[in-house]
Amino acid sequence: MKTQAKKLVAKEKRILTPSGRLQQVAALVYRFEPSALKVLVITSRGTGRWIIPKGWPQIGSTFAETAACEAYEEAGVRGDVSRYPIGSFDYSKNDLPPECLNQFTVAVYALHYSEQAEDWPEREQRIGEWVCPYEAADRVEETGLKDILRGFADLRLTMAAE
Repeated sequence: MKTQAKKLVAKEKRILTPSGRLQQVAALVYRFEPSALKVLVITSRGTGRWIIPKGWPQIGSTFAETAACEAYEEAGVRGDVSRYPIGSFDYSKNDLPPECLNQFTVAVYALHYSEQAEDWPEREQRIGEWVCPYEAADRVEETGLKDILRGFADLRLTMAAE
């Protein structure tokens, strides 16, 4: 008997996880260049630090669909998104008012790059760069995201060797 995974669709934008954190969704955008695996990092709008495209769950969409949408809105990229998350990480946002919840959990979905739009919603607000996963890990601040990036590089190297 074949079972199918149930598609979970967001019913609200702000989802509180069992650990008391707010849920967000991200896309780890990657592509294969002739000599190496590259991932896309972008700058945040507020501080200009390096991140990957992420945002709030979208009502009526799966987390995977939302990750793909964030990749387009923030970086103008499209591609095939993984059905399941490749990992998750926690972070705190320290520039919010004290009365706001500032603890987040981010589910990360891999997105295999296929095309770059000429124009997209946040084009003038961010800078994007394609770098190797280890360099991306050095650029981002979140420890859990660093681990995901390094693990992604190791996984892709293992798959290429098989």
